[in-house]
Amino acid sequence: MGNREDLLAGALECLKEKGWARTTVRDIAAAAGVNHAAIGYHFGSRDALLTEAFMRAMEDWGLGIEAEAEAAVDPAAGPRERYEAIWRQTIASFTRNRKLWLVSIEAGIEAQRSPRVAELMTRAMQEGRSGLAAGLLGVPEDSLAERDVRTLGAVQLALMSGVLMQWTLDPDHAPSEHDIADGLLALSERITGTPQPM
Repeated sequence: MGNREDLLAGALECLKEKGWARTTVRDIAAAAGVNHAAIGYHFGSRDALLTEAFMRAMEDWGLGIEAEAEAAVDPAAGPRERYEAIWRQTIASFTRNRKLWLVSIEAGIEAQRSPRVAELMTRAMQEGRSGLAAGLLGVPEDSLAERDVRTLGAVQLALMSGVLMQWTLDPDHAPSEHDIADGLLALSERITGTPQPM
């Protein structure tokens, strides 16, 4: 790897271990094995480096979840089984990448102070809503109706954020993929007044 890639890897390591606020230029340089002046040369600032490292890691994580879910879903399975498989893979991926998820929570706070982080987080949420809607509907993103993104995609993103927060703070009582599906059916029954098969 060149200095730039070393710095990105070092920055991500520091984010996972120390978080945004406690990571210093010296920490990153030490983790990357390069002189701290290289941060300014390649990225301009510590914040720009941390932001790029974070966004790359989140993009890779999202693509990984998507690929794992696609591989885990039996094409012959029914809609509920496919939906539960997506959640099973999401929860398993969270368990393996817990530190990265914690960094994403901290990034939401950092976005309140940094216009660049806010811009990137906003874009990531827009892409997340679109990607989730396309995945659930089984269609290419460019064929989605805006309503599907604002409804199905937005609700699935909200569910993911809330479920993963529960897995972060109270994993012993966090919902499984079966609980999530049952909960959504119960919620649908409350909204529509029509009993849903569980």
